[in-house]
Amino acid sequence: MRDLAPDITRQRLLLEGYFTIPVDEEAIARFFIELTSALDLRMYGEPTIFSPGGDGRDENQGYDAFVPLIDSGISLYVWTSSRFLALVVFTCKAFDTERAVAFARDYFAMAELDHETF
Repeated sequence: MRDLAPDITRQRLLLEGYFTIPVDEEAIARFFIELTSALDLRMYGEPTIFSPGGDGRDENQGYDAFVPLIDSGISLYVWTSSRFLALVVFTCKAFDTERAVAFARDYFAMAELDHETF
């Protein structure tokens, strides 16, 4: 991807994988709080967590969540029945990618994961 705005600091992490812990709204909210603390990022609002509650296909049930940061935001998508998640960290401030990956892996007890930064 071409850097169209080299004067604007941006760092992105996409992480996907399979989790082994129970994931609910409380676990997601706690994840956002602990991840932002571990990466020295600042939330300026509470996490927003949605669950379709039976709307749509059964295999897509789970959670869509977002937390706003002073330096952009973090999104988390959870497929409950597949025990699969996708995490997107987008910041205008540099953060330690390896720390973010290790934190997510440990927090969700991820059996398998992959990630990409850009």
